[in-house]
Amino acid sequence: MRNDVSESVSPGGWPRLEWETQTWLPTSGWGVGAELGSGAQPYKSSLPPSIAALTPEPNAEANEAAEAAVRELSRFDAELGTRVAGFAPVLLRSEAASSSQIENLTASARAIFSAELGSKASRNAELIAANTRAMQAAIALADDLSPAALAEMHRVLMGDQTRHTPGEWRREAVWIGTKSNSPIGAEFVAPHFERVPKLIDDVIAFSARRDIPALTSTAIAHAQFETIHPFTDGNGRTGRAFAQALLRHRGVTRNVAVPVSAGLLADVDGYHRALTAYREGDVSPIVLAFGEASLRALTNARELVDEIDAIKSGWQRQLKARRSSNAWALLDVIAQRPVIDSATAAASLGVKQPNVYPPLQALTDAGILKSKAEHRLGPFWRSDEILGAIDRFAVRAGRRERS
Repeated sequence: MRNDVSESVSPGGWPRLEWETQTWLPTSGWGVGAELGSGAQPYKSSLPPSIAALTPEPNAEANEAAEAAVRELSRFDAELGTRVAGFAPVLLRSEAASSSQIENLTASARAIFSAELGSKASRNAELIAANTRAMQAAIALADDLSPAALAEMHRVLMGDQTRHTPGEWRREAVWIGTKSNSPIGAEFVAPHFERVPKLIDDVIAFSARRDIPALTSTAIAHAQFETIHPFTDGNGRTGRAFAQALLRHRGVTRNVAVPVSAGLLADVDGYHRALTAYREGDVSPIVLAFGEASLRALTNARELVDEIDAIKSGWQRQLKARRSSNAWALLDVIAQRPVIDSATAAASLGVKQPNVYPPLQALTDAGILKSKAEHRLGPFWRSDEILGAIDRFAVRAGRRERS
């Protein structure tokens, strides 16, 4: 690793990326310049600044957006109150799906919920289901954020993709560009892998500070994480799970994972430009992007909550079972998990599996559920109404409003 580092600081006071020269040697002996001899080629990898002791100063527009977002995020979290248990699972899955969609991983709500039950019909849905588990891990680890917690989020996300060493810092170069076999000419090359552990320690130290406003800290820690790119794959999804953990860690949200990624999804190009600007020494665009994304996501999430409330009200009129029937309790379960099997339904109600079939049948007879046999998995029951509401949330998330 060469140490001929170039140094620069942006006019705004936040350090730009530095760069250092590396040598690329294709493992196959083939590649650009291979015919000239060894095939070795110079390229520059990034060298992010240490930020643990730095204090960002976003511009007034970014600060105002961040402050407004924190107020609204906290208000929404409190508004759900005692109803939070009914909506937290759906909102968390919506966040996971939106974060995955930023990486061009899309699937219907039905496919995603089916994948959680073991369906192998859609690889994208399986990957999104894994992202849901990573988000759940991020929330669970929010009280004790550490390098090990970040590694665990990645391990959960990438657990079945062993070629990417789930939960381990990379030991190779990674880059963003048009060529997959060489960093030569890449748009961005992440730091040399030997620097990753120290850089991760640094971003965790930055995140632990309480003198920086919560959303500003979250946005910058996320941007720094994405710049470090500590894994061979899954960095974007892990980085957005990290952002959710930070929001919980700072007390902005206490009960739900507000789908901030759904707000970022509305302007993915702007999000990527903000990350680029951060690397050039300007923190304002990424702080502004997170502030505006949070506000967009809240509008969308409130619409989803209202829609699910209306659906559940309709169910109350449709269901004619006696009030002591478990069919009534199962309505809340279906609103949270609109594709379900008998084992999951029984576990949710705390009853033995044979005892769950009558309430499932009652909901099917009432037109609330539909049943379909899944290959090798037995029957799944689904609510097309709730699935439709979640799919409409996803459509709204991907629609950029134009003034």
